[in-house]
Amino acid sequence: MQRLWPKWGLDIDGRRKIDLTDMFGNDKPVVLEIGFGMGEATAQMAATDPATNILAVDVHTPGQGNLLNLADRNSLSNIRVGNGDAIILLREMLRPDSLGGLRVYFPDPWPKKRHHKRRLIQPDFLTLAASRLKPGALLHCATDWEPYAEVMLEVLTAHPDFENTQPDGGFAPRPDFRPLTRFESQGLDKGHVVHDLLFHRVPHSAR
Repeated sequence: MQRLWPKWGLDIDGRRKIDLTDMFGNDKPVVLEIGFGMGEATAQMAATDPATNILAVDVHTPGQGNLLNLADRNSLSNIRVGNGDAIILLREMLRPDSLGGLRVYFPDPWPKKRHHKRRLIQPDFLTLAASRLKPGALLHCATDWEPYAEVMLEVLTAHPDFENTQPDGGFAPRPDFRPLTRFESQGLDKGHVVHDLLFHRVPHSAR
């Protein structure tokens, strides 16, 4: 962290707008990943798709350090690590239409009913996210908590700024670019069903 944070880290403080081209040193599309655990899947995706920059955000310090280490060890210059609240990043620090994609893999399902309001994938969040996504950008969610998956599908389907990539309007098969994570493998071993949701940001003219 001490060695690599000044080079590849971002403190999410809400005090300034970020120029993503300056941050990465190029104009490749930037995908925001919210919540990355220990970062193994993020590093794998960065390695297999060097034409895409990944801004990965989490609050878990050991995970941040591990992802920085993976990026450094594997010369993955297309990763930046953000520490803090992704909502503040989206609302205060990113410009409209600046993101080429958004990934939310295995967010906290907050299973108790009284905690459902803490879930990330809700209409207000989607409206905010849509304002920062370029038209046509891909929003990709994955969860192994089936009730949350159903809610995600319902909320995304109802949102005017997003359109399901699946002709049947349902869940998507896991795309090749999303690696199987350690967390996911553990869930599958327990008999959990993993659902992927792939939605495009609707072009402004189609809204």
